[in-house]
Amino acid sequence: MPPAPVPPDVDVFLQRPNHAVVASIRPDGTPHTAVTWYDWEDGRVLLNKEDTRLRLRWLTPGAPMALSAIDPDNFYRHVSILGRVEDVYVDDGLVDIDRLALRYGGGPYPDRNARRVSVWARAHAWHGWDPERYVVRGPQAARGAWQA
Repeated sequence: MPPAPVPPDVDVFLQRPNHAVVASIRPDGTPHTAVTWYDWEDGRVLLNKEDTRLRLRWLTPGAPMALSAIDPDNFYRHVSILGRVEDVYVDDGLVDIDRLALRYGGGPYPDRNARRVSVWARAHAWHGWDPERYVVRGPQAARGAWQA
């Protein structure tokens, strides 16, 4: 996987409201995945979860995570980001979930009593697939670059 930052065309792709799956690692070492809304800003991924979600226990500062953004018009076009969580905080005022709801649905988040938590993660490596160019994007990162 090539290291971040991503090339300009990948940056543009990640700024779109793509379908996405986030992956985290449970304490027993097994992976956990979930479909999610996300946003992309300056090499970082924004996620927002209801405070009852167990995955928040695993998305703590320093924890590894991955996000695969999938083109809604072509399932095979995707970009996957590997990174580490940088910041986790209560989304007072629902600012971040409103940002995501606007991005994906065009309006503010409907549940104004929701208790939400925001997660910011920095991308360290990425790869992608573009079937129209029949190309896997990016060479492998340095050996050991993704070790905890």
